[in-house]
Amino acid sequence: MRRTTIAVIATAAVLGLAACDPAATSTTAKTAPAAAPPASSAPPAAPAATTPPAAAAPKQADLPNLVGKGLQSAQDASQAAGFFALTSHDALGRARNQIDDRNWKVCSQTPAPGQQATDSKVDLGAVKLDETCPAADQGTAPQPKAGATMPDFKGKAASVARAALDKSTSLTVQDVSGQSRVVLVESNWQVCSQEPAAGTELTGQPVALKVVKFTEKCP
Repeated sequence: MRRTTIAVIATAAVLGLAACDPAATSTTAKTAPAAAPPASSAPPAAPAATTPPAAAAPKQADLPNLVGKGLQSAQDASQAAGFFALTSHDALGRARNQIDDRNWKVCSQTPAPGQQATDSKVDLGAVKLDETCPAADQGTAPQPKAGATMPDFKGKAASVARAALDKSTSLTVQDVSGQSRVVLVESNWQVCSQEPAAGTELTGQPVALKVVKFTEKCP
């Protein structure tokens, strides 16, 4: 019995010593935490520059000769050739609108026939079917514009004179053919005389135009 008691006491002493020794209770080595990478002081790299794509060259096509065609036919031929930026004007310089294209014929064109960029504006100078094309296109010439003095409107359409004058101007247009006709479409009437005369200072005074039709001679 005594021997048993001594053995138990000895075992307990050994276990107590083991509990006090850290090396005896853990065989796993502790791993130090990994060091953080040093912060970089260099700025971030700039994105690579990109080169914009080169603009495509305008498409070229053969613009047909449109002079002598009816205005509607000329426009159709232009579009069939790939030209769609179309405009027209009164080649007689009377500022008339081409309302029914079939009633007009082409006297001039810009640009000229031949290879042209298809995005070019095609401008057609035209007159009515019963009219003669002028030697030079009058529709592209600078139109008179009233400023401080009265322009010379002789031979111009009454509509051109009206457009040139200030909108506040009191204007009368009178037929001097002796027929006492009412002037309705001013683009069909030409100025024979005017009051005040060309070069007179304009101070708000009324303006009077004496007119006949373009198919008639001034008295």
